[in-house]
Amino acid sequence: MLARPLCGWAAFTLLSVFCPAYPFSHERPLGRPRQAIRRPCCGHLPGWARCTATAHVAHGQAAPQRLEMEAAVLGALMLEKDALTTVVDILKVHSFYADKHQRIYKAISTLFDKQEPIDQLTVVQQLRELGELELAGGVGYVAGLTMHINSAAHIESHARKILEAAVKRELISTAHDVLRDAYEDTTDAFELLDATEKNVFQVSEDNMRKGVDSMQDLMVKAIKELEEKKHQKDGLTGVPTGFSALDRVTSGWQPSDLVIIAARPGMGKTAFVVSAMRNAAVDFKKAVAIFSLEMSSLQLVNRLISAEAELDSEKIKKGNLADYEWAQLNHKISALSSAPIFIDDTPALSIRELRAKCRRLKAQHDIQLVIVDYLQLMSGGEAGRPGVNREQEIASISRALKG
Repeated sequence: MLARPLCGWAAFTLLSVFCPAYPFSHERPLGRPRQAIRRPCCGHLPGWARCTATAHVAHGQAAPQRLEMEAAVLGALMLEKDALTTVVDILKVHSFYADKHQRIYKAISTLFDKQEPIDQLTVVQQLRELGELELAGGVGYVAGLTMHINSAAHIESHARKILEAAVKRELISTAHDVLRDAYEDTTDAFELLDATEKNVFQVSEDNMRKGVDSMQDLMVKAIKELEEKKHQKDGLTGVPTGFSALDRVTSGWQPSDLVIIAARPGMGKTAFVVSAMRNAAVDFKKAVAIFSLEMSSLQLVNRLISAEAELDSEKIKKGNLADYEWAQLNHKISALSSAPIFIDDTPALSIRELRAKCRRLKAQHDIQLVIVDYLQLMSGGEAGRPGVNREQEIASISRALKG
């Protein structure tokens, strides 16, 4: 179960069901550059590369760039050995606009990963080993980067300006693709809308990283949370499940928790999470979303009706109910029909789609609990990346649910 803020909204909780007996298949893991629907012009390039390739997108205007700051940052990185630790979580290779700056930063990052010294000589040597020295401007250009820099005092500020320009280029690239595809008669409008939303959110995911919290800030948040919890008379500080023994241990599903329920097929995983969902929504009025990748939404509702009305599921399936059972059903499901439960049965749901839908549900309905049934049926993205098996992709999906 996962609860975390998304794009500034309050935290919610996500519960994922895992079936270890489900067969693995080969699909693409998370973290690859995004792809829009069609790429007739630069479609062979990843999204960040298209930003550089499309330098002039409207009215002859050049893409946003900070070439002087890029040169200053690279020069500072070669002057001070600890400078890279300041910007390594801000800048990526594709954050630089100039191709030669990308190659130089890549060489610096490679030296950093190998824990080797970073200076003008080692960077030149690394570029030479990569066969990219001339493409990076040659020895004279690399040496000139350090000529007008005295220190790395303002490197973080410069790095953030470079990042801002990179984000703008990615947004321009996405907007350019949307504009081109929207004019095509063969484009499905809803596929284009979905692809656009995923691409824009991916820009945010790629460039906005969670920072480090100080103990002082965390202590203030902890005290405030304790003050709110003291008003809970029943001791339930999270989303209740309705199972008293479990709630006594957990105090309800807590924000920021990822809980994976694992069992062999037929052991009652779905029955448990559906019961917990019903209790949270009906008895405690907590908004709940369930992403059912195995059962259709109608099948799931019929299962809820069967449990709520205390009627045999086979009778519900066949519609073979006596008059008194119809009366019993109509009486019992009144509370269920008004419960804040939201069901999505999209097959092969990806992490990006899940996040986008959760953001909308949080903004519109303030959901407190998200259930995924079940984990192996989720998609990490494009299938068939060489060297990556389905087990590794499942691990990536699990990390993304928590991250």
